[in-house]
Amino acid sequence: MVRIARVWAEHHEPDTIGIGEDRPRISWSFAGDDRNWEQICYEVEAKHDDGRLSSVTIESSQSRLVPWPFRPLSSRERVEVRVRVAGTANSRSDWSSPLVIEAGLLRSDDWSGCQLIEPSQPTETVPGKHRPVIFRRRLVLPEGAAAKRARLYITAHGIYEAHINGFRIGDQLLAPGWTSYQERLAYQTYEIEPQLLAGQENQIDVDVAEGWFCGSLAFLCKHNLYGSRIGLIALILVEMDDGTIVRTGTDAEWEWAHGPMVEAGLLDGVTYDAREGLSASTVWRTVQTGSDGCITRLTAPDGPPIRQTQELPVRAILTSPSGKTILDFGQNFVGWVRLRSVSGPAGTTIRFRHAEVLEDGEIGVRPLRSAKCLDTLIIDGAAPIPWEPKFTFHGFRYVEVDGWPAASPLTVEDVVGVVIHSDMRRTGHFRCSDPLLNRLHENIVWSMRGNFVGIPTDCPQRDERLGWTGDINMFADTVSFLFDVSGMLSSWMKDMMVEQNAANGVVPLVIPYILGDFGPGKSAEAMWGDVAVMLPWALYVVSGDIQLLQRHYQSMKDWLNAIPRSASGLWKQAGHKLADWLDPSAPADDPSNAMTDMYLVCDAFLVHVTTLIARVAATLNAPPEEQAFYKGQIADLRDAFAHEYITPSGRLACDTQTAYALALQFNLLSTPEQQTHAAERLSLLIRQRSRFKISTGFAGTPYLGHALTKAGKSNVFYRMLLHRECPSWLYPVTMGATTVWERWDSMLPDGRINPGDMTSFNHYALGAVASWMHRTIAGLEPVEPGWRVFRVEPVPGGNLQWAEAEYRSVYGDCRLRWEIKREGKQQRLWLEVVVPPNTKCQVRLPGSADLIVVGSGQRTWEVDYHPQEWPVRALQPPFRPPDDILPKGEVVPHEW
Repeated sequence: MVRIARVWAEHHEPDTIGIGEDRPRISWSFAGDDRNWEQICYEVEAKHDDGRLSSVTIESSQSRLVPWPFRPLSSRERVEVRVRVAGTANSRSDWSSPLVIEAGLLRSDDWSGCQLIEPSQPTETVPGKHRPVIFRRRLVLPEGAAAKRARLYITAHGIYEAHINGFRIGDQLLAPGWTSYQERLAYQTYEIEPQLLAGQENQIDVDVAEGWFCGSLAFLCKHNLYGSRIGLIALILVEMDDGTIVRTGTDAEWEWAHGPMVEAGLLDGVTYDAREGLSASTVWRTVQTGSDGCITRLTAPDGPPIRQTQELPVRAILTSPSGKTILDFGQNFVGWVRLRSVSGPAGTTIRFRHAEVLEDGEIGVRPLRSAKCLDTLIIDGAAPIPWEPKFTFHGFRYVEVDGWPAASPLTVEDVVGVVIHSDMRRTGHFRCSDPLLNRLHENIVWSMRGNFVGIPTDCPQRDERLGWTGDINMFADTVSFLFDVSGMLSSWMKDMMVEQNAANGVVPLVIPYILGDFGPGKSAEAMWGDVAVMLPWALYVVSGDIQLLQRHYQSMKDWLNAIPRSASGLWKQAGHKLADWLDPSAPADDPSNAMTDMYLVCDAFLVHVTTLIARVAATLNAPPEEQAFYKGQIADLRDAFAHEYITPSGRLACDTQTAYALALQFNLLSTPEQQTHAAERLSLLIRQRSRFKISTGFAGTPYLGHALTKAGKSNVFYRMLLHRECPSWLYPVTMGATTVWERWDSMLPDGRINPGDMTSFNHYALGAVASWMHRTIAGLEPVEPGWRVFRVEPVPGGNLQWAEAEYRSVYGDCRLRWEIKREGKQQRLWLEVVVPPNTKCQVRLPGSADLIVVGSGQRTWEVDYHPQEWPVRALQPPFRPPDDILPKGEVVPHEW
C-alpha cells in the first residue's frame, strides 16, 4: 500500500520554524511497492493556531512543490499541515504525519524596538583580530502564567552562540553563516520555552565573534570587510498562556563584557584562557546602539544550518621524528577537536595545530599558507573540564598536540574529532565491486561535505575558503545527486545575483565577493561566470523547481550580455583566461598554462550556455522573439566555432583531450563523420599519447567520460578511471588520500608535497567524475526535471562485477543493482530496479536499443551480456593516426 513518507515545505527541513515564505509550496514523497501506481488527486489539511481546520482537495498528479492552497501566512503564524492522496485502482493513503510550518518575521516592522547593539569600546586587539564579546540581558516573565510559545529571533555582525539560563539554544554552528552582508543578513529562529522560567529572572547571554563579518578573510588577509565592529540583533517574543506577550529586543539595556575567549578567527583559530572566565569581578559595560539600517536587510534562511554531523575517533597517536605528538584521525575532514576532559596546573597551555597531511613524519603546514589553524587552551587549574573551540573551523586529518599535561598522558579516548558542514539531506549513494572506486567515491563525498560550510567553497583549510564559482559549476551535477543542495545553493545564488548586479552583469570569481580590486576578480571569465546559467539549470533538472529558472533568467541574460565578444559572436580574444585550470601538464606555479587553448575552452562553453538559456527561455515560455533570438545564436555560434577550431574532417585545431571532450559533449561537430573522427582522435590521444593518464583540468574533466560514452567508447574511459599512475583518479587513493586533491599530484609519489604555492588536499572539483559513476557505471539519471521520469541504462565495463546506486528523489527512492553472472563461457547480466510511486522509469538493457518504460514497483531482468574489449590496449608510438582515421590527403598538424 502506498503511503506518504515525508512532507516538507519549499526546500526546508521538515518542521523548520521561522521560514521566510508566506505561501510555501508543499511537497511529499511516497513509500510502497504498488505496481504502476500514480496519484490522481491530493487533499491538504491545515490546522491553525486557533484550532480551525482548512482543507482543499485537488485533482492532480503533482506532488512536488504544489502551490500553497490557503490564505498567505502572516508573520509568526503557525499551522500544521498534513496530506493524503488517492491513486490508481481506487487506492487512498492514510493521512501523513503533520508538518509544522511557522512563518518568521516577514516584514521589517516586525523588528520594531530592536536595534543593532555593539560593544561601547573597540574590540580589535591587533589589526584584523577582534576579541569575542558576550552580550547579556535579563528579563522577568509574569508570575502565575506559563510560556505558551516563546521564540528567539537573532543574528549578528559576526557569528554567535546564545544561552538562556546557562542552557545553549539550538544546535546551529557558525550562525548566521556567510551571505553578501551588504544586502542580505540571515536571522535564525529558535524555540525557547523549555529554557525559560516563569515568574523568575531569566538571563540571556550571547557570545559573538568576528566571523566573516569583520574577521580576516582569504589570502589577501583583508578584515573589517563589512564593518569594523562586532554586533548583535535579537528579539525575544514570549506568549504566556494568559494572553500576555512579553517582548524584549536588543537595545541600550543590554550589557557586554569579555570572557575567556581571547581570540577566535576562522583562519587562525581560537585562544581560550579559562582563567578569564566570567565571575563576580567581571566588568560589564553598557552597549552602544548602532545603525538600524541593517534591519531592512534581514532575511530568513533558505537552506539548512551548519551543524555537527558526526564524531570521529582518534585512530592513532604518532610521535614525529622531532618528538612531537600527533593525532591521526584516519580521515581528512572539516571541524575541530573536542577534549572529553583535561586538567592541569593553572596556566598550562595546550596547543593544537592542524594539518591535512604528513611530510617526512611531521605535519605539513606549508599548504596552509598564512592560516595558522591553531587552537590554544590555557587551563585555570580547577576541576577537569571538557573543552572544544567554537567560532572557527579547520580542514585536517592530523593534529599536533603541544603542552598536554604530563601527569595524565594523552590517550585516544581523550580526544574526538567533530565533523561539521551544512546539514543537507543525503540523497545519492553508489557502490560497486571495486574497493578503490568505492574509496574514490567516498573521498568525493567527504570533500563535498567539507566544502559546504554555509557556502560552496574551493577548500576548507588554507587562507582562502572562498565561494569560487568555477568549482561549484563543474561539480553541480555530482553534488546535486549526492545531497539535497537546492536550499543551500538557492541562497548562495541570491548572493551571486547581488554581486553580479554590482559588477554590471559580470559574475565575479568568488561569491560573496570580497577580493576588491584583486586581479581578475571581477573580469568576465568563462566557466566561472557561466555558473549564472549552468547552476540554476542543474538544480532545476534535479528538483523540478521552475521558480529557480524564473528567479535567475534575467541574471542569465545579463551574463551573456556582459561577455566581451568579437565580430563572430565568440569571446573577444583579449587577455588571459583561467580556462582548463590545473591541467596536469601546467607548471606548479602557473596552473592556467594548460595544453588546451584558453579561448577554445571559452567558446565551447559559450555555445553550451547559449544552448541552455534557449532551453530556459522555452521552459519559461518567454516571448517568441526572445526564444528565436537564442536559437539563432546557437546556430551562429556553432558555425563560428567550427570555422575557428574544426577542420572539415573533424580534427580540432587544439589536439587535446579537453578540446575533443568539449566538442563531443557540447555537440559542436556538425556531421556524423566529424563526430566519428573526433571520437577516434580522442581515443587515440588517450591510448597512445597519454597512455590512459589524465591530461584534463577543470574544463575537460567533468565531460571526458560522458563524451567517450556518448561515442561508444566507455571501455576507454573505464581504463582511464581504473588507472593508478599519476595523474589519475586512483593515484591519490593509492597514496592514502581520503578526500579529493586540488591537483592531480598534490602529493608526489615520493611523499613530498607539491612545490606549488597552491596545494590543497580537499578540493571537490576534480571529483566531478562521480557523475559518470552515477550515470554510466550504475546507469541512473533523470529524464524529466525533478526525476518524475528517470532512466536506468547501465554500461558495465572494466573488471566490475556489480554496481548499485540509489537516489532519494522528491517522489521516493529510485534504486538499482546490476550483477554479471558467469554461466560456463557465457555471461549474463541481472538487473533489479525499484521505481517509486507516481513516477516512471525508462530501462535500456546492455546490448539492446529498445527502451522499456515501467511504472512504480520492483522489477528484475536477466539478459545475455557481451562485454566490450578489456583490457583496452595502449597503442605504441610513433604518434601518428592510423590510415583509416586520417582522411586521405589530410596533413597531420603539429601538436598545439
